[in-house]
Amino acid sequence: MDVASPPPDLLEFVPRYRIDWSVTDRDLVFAFAGSTSGGLFASALERATPAHSSWDPGGYAADLFLERFVRDHMAAEPGQAQLAALGHLLRALSAPPSDTRTIEQRRGILAELTATPALGQALTELHRHLLLFRNLVEGTGGKLDVQRRQIEILTALRAVIGKLEAFRGARSALARLTQYADRVTSSEGYGSLSALLSYEERSATLDFRVQLGADGRVRRLDLVGVQEESQSVFWSSPLRRWLAKLELVFRGYRFGDGEVMARLLDAVFEGVRSELPALVQMLGDVEFYLGALAFQRRAAAAGLAVCLPEFVPPSAPRTFSQLFNPLLLGLNRPPVPCQLETDRHDTTLLITGPNSGGKTRLLQAVGLSQLLAQAGMFVPARSARMSLASGLLVSLIQETSADQPEGRLGMELMRIRSLFERLPVGAIVILDELCSGTNPSEGEEIFELVVRMLARLRPQAYITTHFLEFAARLAQSGHIAELRYLQVALGPAAEPTYQFEPGVARTSLAGEAAKRLGVTGDQLLSLIDQKLAQAHAGR
Repeated sequence: MDVASPPPDLLEFVPRYRIDWSVTDRDLVFAFAGSTSGGLFASALERATPAHSSWDPGGYAADLFLERFVRDHMAAEPGQAQLAALGHLLRALSAPPSDTRTIEQRRGILAELTATPALGQALTELHRHLLLFRNLVEGTGGKLDVQRRQIEILTALRAVIGKLEAFRGARSALARLTQYADRVTSSEGYGSLSALLSYEERSATLDFRVQLGADGRVRRLDLVGVQEESQSVFWSSPLRRWLAKLELVFRGYRFGDGEVMARLLDAVFEGVRSELPALVQMLGDVEFYLGALAFQRRAAAAGLAVCLPEFVPPSAPRTFSQLFNPLLLGLNRPPVPCQLETDRHDTTLLITGPNSGGKTRLLQAVGLSQLLAQAGMFVPARSARMSLASGLLVSLIQETSADQPEGRLGMELMRIRSLFERLPVGAIVILDELCSGTNPSEGEEIFELVVRMLARLRPQAYITTHFLEFAARLAQSGHIAELRYLQVALGPAAEPTYQFEPGVARTSLAGEAAKRLGVTGDQLLSLIDQKLAQAHAGR
C-alpha cells in the first residue's frame, strides 16, 4: 500500500511522517486482526526521526540533566492521563530544529494554547481519546471477542476524528488537525465506517410495554414494535436476507453470519487503513505540547513564570527577567529567580563568587533556556530576549573515577581539547570551574589561552572560576575585549542572595563556608579533644 497524504504534523513546518509509515502500517494491520501488539505506539515513536538539527545532544544532555527535567517537570500531573512516549518528547527537545520556520510553528501553537485555554482542554481530550484508541489496538482495552474488539477500535477511531473538530478555526498549525479530519471524513472508506457503526449501534429500535407489580417487580414484558434502521446501506429486509442465504447454499457456499461480519469489518478497516499511522505520530505530537503546558503549570504553582522568548539579532543585548533553574522545581524551597544581561552574543561572561552561591545553577538555567527556546518551547523566565545559536556545549565539573586515564590536570586539558573539537562557530558554551584542577600559576595561563581562543569562534560563553585575583587582573587590564564579569551578590551578613551583579568577587567566602561546615581551627580542635577524651576514658 502506498503512503497516504502527509500527516497533520504539529512538530515540523514541512509535514512528513517521522515514524516509519510502512512498519507502523503493517503492525496496525496485524493488531486489528488480533495479533499481539503491546507497545506498538511506543515502539513506533521510539524509532521516529527528529527534525534535522545541527546540535549534538552528547554535548549537553547529561550536564543539563535533560532526562530528569522531562521526567519530573513535563510529564502529566496526578489525575491526568500519563504521557505514553516520554522518550519521544526527550529526543524532540534534545535536537532543536535547524529550520526556523519549524521553531516559529511550535511557538505559534504554544502561544495559541496559552491564549485560548479551551484549546488546551481540547488537546487534553484528544490525548485521552488517542490513548483509548491505542489501548484497544494494543489489546489492553479489556477482554473482548475479536469482532467486538474490532468494532470498538473503529468506534474509538471515529471518536478521535470527532475530537479534531474542536480545532476548527485555529490560527496556528493546530488547524492541520481539522484539515486531516476533513480529508478522512470525506473519503469513501470513512463513509463506510460511519455507516457500519451507525447500523451496528442501532440496527433496530425495540418498543416494550412493562407491567409492574405492587412489589416493584416486573410481571409482564410485551414487545410492542420493532423499527429497523432501513436507511442504512447495510440494511436489508428479513426476506432478502433469507433469500440471499438460500441462494448461496444452492451455489455450494457454507458460512455463518460471523464470517460475513468479519469480512465486512476487514473491508471497512481497509478503507481507512492508510490514514491510521498518522494517529500514532499524532499521539507523540500532542504529548510534546502537553509536556510544555505541564511545565508551565508546575512553574506557576511555585509562583514563577515561563515565556516564549523574543528572538533578537546576535548584535543585540540578551536579557533574562526572573530567570530560574527549572531543575529546582518541586524541592522544599522554590528556585530564586535572577536577572541576567549581556550586551551582545559573542561575549564571554566570567562568573565569580562563593561556593553554593548559585553559579552552577545559573549555568544550568542558561543552558536549558537556550535549548528550550530553540526547540520552540517555553523558557524558565518571565521574559527573555535571546539570539539563536548554532549549537550548545555544556561542560560541568565531573567527579574523578578510578579508571580515568589522566590526572586532574590531564583530564582538564582533555576537556579543553574536546571543547574546541566540538564547538561550532557562534555556539553557546558553558564551562564550570575552568582549570580548577590545576595549580594557580599554570591554571591562569591555560585559562587565558582558552578565553583568547574562544573569542575566535565568536561564541556566547559562560565560565565560572575561583581564580579571583586573576579575574580581577583581567578586568582591570581590559585587554580581552570580549570578556564581561559577573559576581554573586551577597547580603548584609555576607550570605549569597542567588542574585548576580557586574564585577569580580573579592572573596570566595572560604572562611564562612568552613565555619558553616565545621572546619575552623576551634571546631576541629574541639572535635579532636572529644576523641582524645573518649580514648582516655576507654582505657
